[in-house]
Amino acid sequence: MPVDLNALFAPAALAFVMSATVIWALIRSRVSALALDRPNDRSLHAAPTPRIGGLGILAGLAAGVALSAYQPAAAILLALALIVGVSLADDVRGVSPAVRFPVHLLASSIAAVALMADHAPWPWIVLALLAIAWLANLYNFMDGSDGLAGGMAVIGFGAYGIGAALHGDTPFAAANLAVCAAAAAFLIFNFPPARVFMGDAGSVTLGFLAAVLGIEGWHRFDWPFWFGALVFSPFIADATITLAKRLVRGERVWQAHRSHYYQRLVQRGWGHRTTALAGYALMIACAGLALAGAGLGRAGQWALLAACAAGYCALALVLERRLSAPR
Repeated sequence: MPVDLNALFAPAALAFVMSATVIWALIRSRVSALALDRPNDRSLHAAPTPRIGGLGILAGLAAGVALSAYQPAAAILLALALIVGVSLADDVRGVSPAVRFPVHLLASSIAAVALMADHAPWPWIVLALLAIAWLANLYNFMDGSDGLAGGMAVIGFGAYGIGAALHGDTPFAAANLAVCAAAAAFLIFNFPPARVFMGDAGSVTLGFLAAVLGIEGWHRFDWPFWFGALVFSPFIADATITLAKRLVRGERVWQAHRSHYYQRLVQRGWGHRTTALAGYALMIACAGLALAGAGLGRAGQWALLAACAAGYCALALVLERRLSAPR
């Protein structure tokens, strides 16, 4: 099917320009002082840094998606508004987990019902709800090292855009590429050494969109059900394995910590830049495997997923051994 290149790439170009312009302007304005990320027990940075990059990402993706022919459902927009609203409030004033997490669950419930009600029974809707809420939060957990979360967004939503474009779904591809481009503009300011962070408004929103658009792409027959999980598996694996380990140790999993693999690598001496570049290599590999595997038969797809799961287990064992060894 012929692809309208203007319809595919014009929204991304607008998203990039809008995101870069807004972030550049905010960094130079007094607004940047309203939301400073001050170092805490979880931080890997030493100086207060503006966490207003998410505003630029939001402005860019809003402009890009508006220019595209993609029309999200009203319920999805409502759920997204809830996520953005509570995340912005958390960036500026701080929001208690007792308020923040119920809002995340409410937004995830709205999105899961909107996406799944016509396609699956209620147990699958509950699974979708939990997956959306978990990905939104784990993306925030993984946003703790310069360049990492921005790079995952560029590669992840870029893979979504390619996957949709390969199936001739130009409107959906354009929307995903707009998110990718908005994140790419942010990455200019966030690649080590970072001048700005994306904050919850960026990280939680990107995680939410990664889950929602991944499920929607499945329903649009652009890719298999597992596609989004494999594309974003570098973040999913690190956050999920770390959470499981902390639960086993009886730790308070809701408290800030620095025990994610990426955090341990930075502290071990890799630094932000090397950790980000290694992360990009893994992200690109997973995105490439997902795009290649989407065209395989059912047996080939299951074999690919099994191989990737085994690979992550082996990688986790290697990292545990190396990171636990005396320096």
